[in-house]
Amino acid sequence: MREKIIVIDDDEKITSMLRRSLVFEGYSITTANDGQEGLKQILNQDPELIILDVMMPKVDGWEVCRRVRESGLDTPILMLTAKDEIADRVKGLDLGADDYLVKPFALEELLARVRVLLRRQSERNPAGHSRLGFEDLMMDLDTREVLRGGKRIELTTKEFDLLYLFLQNPKRVLSRDVIMDKIWGYDYSGESNVLEVYIALLRQKLEEHGGPRIIQTVRGAGYVLRGDS
Repeated sequence: MREKIIVIDDDEKITSMLRRSLVFEGYSITTANDGQEGLKQILNQDPELIILDVMMPKVDGWEVCRRVRESGLDTPILMLTAKDEIADRVKGLDLGADDYLVKPFALEELLARVRVLLRRQSERNPAGHSRLGFEDLMMDLDTREVLRGGKRIELTTKEFDLLYLFLQNPKRVLSRDVIMDKIWGYDYSGESNVLEVYIALLRQKLEEHGGPRIIQTVRGAGYVLRGDS
């Protein structure tokens, strides 16, 4: 079965080029030229990947991304933009985007990122493995419910993905570069503290009801999920 991709961009030349190229690569493609129509197609078609322009009429890419994540969908989102500012990149990632590509881009790079995002998504949702656990922590991948000590924990999309990565690798030290690549999908910048912010938020929620710290900092190496304090 061909993987379904939705391309949302008001530039007809880009949507036409991406349609031809992605169909040639074997994907099933739908396009929309504004955010409002794109949202309708996303909710109706449940695609495997969304390629989303930022600057669009009616509803912009930021708002589309926000609404998609608020709806509970964890579909990978690759954002396209003419802006190359770090603040814009971080804004998109904080809203739930998975990767970011600045226009003009090389088609070969876009295709490579599409393959990576689709592969990462299939690894996040392996067949027959709908639950993960560690000590008193439980994650249900089907319902996206997280419990610790029987108490439900509400997580954002990025917090959920970050915790999922740790649950996939219990007691294994994960470097900052590995985490940034797996969760945010772009090269880690030492000037950005986005990872530290999300680690702090996740710890706060996991420890809200008095549970001991299970996401440990390994100084100079990264972070690890383990039970010892």
